[in-house]
Amino acid sequence: MNEQRKDILDMLAAGKITVDEAEQLIAALERDQPPVATLPEARPKGKPKYLRVLVDTLEGGEPGRVNVRVPLQLLRAGVKLVALIPPQALQHANAEMHKSGVPFDLTQLKPEQLEALIEHLDEMTVDVDQPDAKVRVFCE
Repeated sequence: MNEQRKDILDMLAAGKITVDEAEQLIAALERDQPPVATLPEARPKGKPKYLRVLVDTLEGGEPGRVNVRVPLQLLRAGVKLVALIPPQALQHANAEMHKSGVPFDLTQLKPEQLEALIEHLDEMTVDVDQPDAKVRVFCE
């Protein structure tokens, strides 16, 4: 509550002005104040805290939805832990992932690359093979 509004309410409480006069004064205060910008574009973006994956699909005529929210601190910690894994174990993990159809090389995962990805991953839509499915990946 601003100081002028408080003064008006104090005068009303003390019986110095009537309720109608208080309403008129408060209305005049509101007219004199500049409008406050509340558009999301007017606010600076904060540091993202979560990686969000949303999947909307119609499978068998039924709508399906996946909504995953992963804390970015967990991803950062995971990337840092990769540095502690012995090279032989990384090679074995990479080989198993390739066998499972996941062509990902853990040895190429670096913390500074993750931060760059987070900075640039404002919002991205991923196309999938099904025409009735939509996948969105973004940071919030």
